[in-house]
Amino acid sequence: GGSQALVVRVTGAGAALATINLPGTGGALTLEASSAGAWGNKLRASVNYLTKDKDDPNPNPNLFNLTVSEDSGAEGGGGTPPEKHFNVSINPNDSRYLPRVLEQNSTLVRVRRVAGNFQIGTARPFETLSSPLSSPLSSPLTATEIFVAATGGADGGVPGVNEYRGSRNGKSGVFALEKADLFNLLCIPPPDRNNNPDTDPSVYQEALAYCLERRAMLIVDSPNAWGALPEGAAAKAVAGLGALGLAGTAARNATIYFPRVIQPDPNRENQLDTFVPSGLIAGVMARTDANRGVWKAPAGLDAAINGIQGLQVNLTDPENGQLNPFGINCLRSFPVNGRVVWGARTMRGADQLADEYKYIPVRRTALFIEESLYRGTQWVVFEPNDEPLWAQIRLNVSAFMQNLFRQGAFQGKTPREAYFVKCDRETTTQNDINLGIVNVLVGFAPLKPAEFVIIKIQQMAGQIAT
Repeated sequence: GGSQALVVRVTGAGAALATINLPGTGGALTLEASSAGAWGNKLRASVNYLTKDKDDPNPNPNLFNLTVSEDSGAEGGGGTPPEKHFNVSINPNDSRYLPRVLEQNSTLVRVRRVAGNFQIGTARPFETLSSPLSSPLSSPLTATEIFVAATGGADGGVPGVNEYRGSRNGKSGVFALEKADLFNLLCIPPPDRNNNPDTDPSVYQEALAYCLERRAMLIVDSPNAWGALPEGAAAKAVAGLGALGLAGTAARNATIYFPRVIQPDPNRENQLDTFVPSGLIAGVMARTDANRGVWKAPAGLDAAINGIQGLQVNLTDPENGQLNPFGINCLRSFPVNGRVVWGARTMRGADQLADEYKYIPVRRTALFIEESLYRGTQWVVFEPNDEPLWAQIRLNVSAFMQNLFRQGAFQGKTPREAYFVKCDRETTTQNDINLGIVNVLVGFAPLKPAEFVIIKIQQMAGQIAT
């Protein structure tokens, strides 16, 4: 349902980069796959000298053409389109220096670095062409292009907790998202559906702290054991919620769904198997955002779950009523309406907590406004910090909030009832000005979803039908 998905791959111990060695008189040019894994062993590379100055009496001896492709193994080709890098050079002073070109333009390979030095050789690599074949006098001699295969790529073992948590400095694991300018929803599927079907709670805890920094929501998958046996599944879910360790005000940025879903497994000849629902929940949220806005709860009859065969557990109304007050969102199956998302609470959504961010749309609306205003007020930096600036800020922010009000994002009949924007000497004191700070206070009246429909029926006693 969304317009863009960012996929971050986490590798386990033993993962290795595939490499391609292209020999030459000045040493080999070594290419390596852009990421570790056995997929890199499908890479192929070829070299030719048909450069732009091939007919020049004094051609540049450093130029060559490099073609890199991925062999899909399918009959008749397939796979990704080959990458063709023309007129590249092994000379760092040339404009088309190969390491720079691949870094900017290739999604498949890079020039290998050892101790900070590119493994590129001092002369261009040999052409990867076969010897010309004998042919009739009427046909020219021809040479066939040969592709050199990559070797050494390995997937490694199943990623562990440390690989998932990663390093902020190394931009690995969860922190690989440091490379992304923006993300709104985060899903972390388990490393191995067969032997390790649950994402470790410590990974979720690390990810939740990071989502809090990035103004994003973490979609948590319920543990597999909750729905392993239909009998008592709801009670087991309530009892196991605390073991996830996702509590405190940070849990406003997390939401959990139960049960898991059943769908065909393409790796097992499309036999039915159990899968975590976080990916499809993210799709439902993105679809709701596009159709209605982030202020609409991603639940209800219009939050249909498509492409699945069933649910791990078919919950009843009483079981739903048991889970919802604890902030566990249910996936339900109804005879007429099919399978739908039937819950819209954050993990601070337990009734006894009475949190102001009990509901997903309220929290996501606040995050959306905060992120939008943060990005939309960057022009303020280095402007004179006085009343003219504050007036301009009030004007711009009010225009943004008014637009949301017109779209029905807030409660209230008038703008005064729906939101306020304050930026003046009360919010920004002289001390703030001295410190280079301008404070903007924005408030809004959120729309909260209707979870219950109460219908009162009266019978007229003592009436005689006529």
